[in-house]
Amino acid sequence: MINRILLRIKVLQILYAHYKGCGNSISLAEKELFYSIEKAYELYFHMMQLAVEVTHYAAKKIDARKNKLRPTEEDLNPNTRFIDNSFVKQISKNRFLNDFLKERKISWANEQDTVKMVYDLVVESEYYAEYMSAESADYARDKDIWRKIYNKIILRCENFYDSIEDQSIYWADDLGIVVSFVIKTIKRFKLENGAEQELLPMFKSDEDKEFASELIQNTLKNEEEYRQLIDKHTRNWDLDRIAFMDILIMQTALAEIMSFPTIPINVTLNEYIEISKSYSTEKSATFINGVLDNAVKELKAANKLIKVVRV
Repeated sequence: MINRILLRIKVLQILYAHYKGCGNSISLAEKELFYSIEKAYELYFHMMQLAVEVTHYAAKKIDARKNKLRPTEEDLNPNTRFIDNSFVKQISKNRFLNDFLKERKISWANEQDTVKMVYDLVVESEYYAEYMSAESADYARDKDIWRKIYNKIILRCENFYDSIEDQSIYWADDLGIVVSFVIKTIKRFKLENGAEQELLPMFKSDEDKEFASELIQNTLKNEEEYRQLIDKHTRNWDLDRIAFMDILIMQTALAEIMSFPTIPINVTLNEYIEISKSYSTEKSATFINGVLDNAVKELKAANKLIKVVRV
């Protein structure tokens, strides 16, 4: 689940905290990195469970209306399509989800205001109205409504981001990417798999885990070398006036370029330039691109770059 885009971001976040904090050892920085990755994985399960929690809340609302002193015909005979959603019923019984939530003690129990907020946004949406008024419902439609809820409602709600950040400081920047994996999981769900439907693993492969470990180690171990190279190609700039995140992005990009011969240089450059658009200043992307391009040319001229093509 944790792809290399998120791994690069996580490494940068830990590096930023490392340099702005006490500058602990490389091993402690690496330990903090993997703890942060685990928290992102917890958020994935937490967000999967949200569909179940919102549905439970909807069911309680229906029961409350039925028990009113003077219930209306609609109160007594409600449209139960939303709470009967076959996809959500499957999630609620998922063995992998329930085992993980129990083991990690993750719950929405203390976040019922957030559950209510999501429910209110859902029932006010056009997607809910279309789903509830359709002539019939099936498994595909039951999945689709939740894909829309995650993508078009939850991700567009600033208050939801605030709630997630309040629940864990490690989740503040992870929500968008994690929800993309939730949506990917929804697409993979098959009714016939029942409670044994597989969820995404933390890492796609051991190679990705090793990538994260080597990247943070080499970025820190070779800091002086990479900072000198950056300084050399920013002669017309006062290094103290360059955004600190720009320096970290370039330092980490150089570590990746030098440490992973199977990753094409243009892939690395493009990834870190994209990251800079979200995590640094408005003009950072152009600046970083220019500095790294010149640094790579120097490394190539000195035969310090070895890249291999995978067969």
